[in-house]
Amino acid sequence: MNEILIAAVLGGVGGLTRGVVGLLKALSLRRRIIWTYYLITVLVAMIVGIFTGIIFNFDSRLSLLAGYAGTDILEGIYKSFKVEKVYVQTAKK
Repeated sequence: MNEILIAAVLGGVGGLTRGVVGLLKALSLRRRIIWTYYLITVLVAMIVGIFTGIIFNFDSRLSLLAGYAGTDILEGIYKSFKVEKVYVQTAKK
């Protein structure tokens, strides 16, 4: 249970870091900040950090990176394990 909590916290820290970059960008462009979107993004980053930690044996560095990368890292993991279809063409007689 302790490893899951650490993965969640590190994923959240990564998400907060990415969110701060987005907040600074929005403030510099004088755009309206949607705080609920920001909080949901951090929550998703925590969940991504937990699952990435579970899949990869609770490597804390990867949980932090996964929180920062968000769903982009899930897509990359999926693509790395995805099996491509192989078509075999038979010769016509």
